[in-house]
Amino acid sequence: MSGFQHWAQMGGYAAFVWPAYAVALVVLGGIAAQSWRRYRASLRDLDRLQRPPRER
Repeated sequence: MSGFQHWAQMGGYAAFVWPAYAVALVVLGGIAAQSWRRYRASLRDLDRLQRPPRER
């Protein structure tokens, strides 16, 4: 067995370790995506609030 295969099997716990990494990656990716969307929405709101009011 190669060193990489031995490492990837995680001492027999690979069935638990790799899915945990996948779940963590999905959760962190979702948090990052949601944060980016909220950031963009905040910039739009700030731009709208800083515009001078329309003259009637």
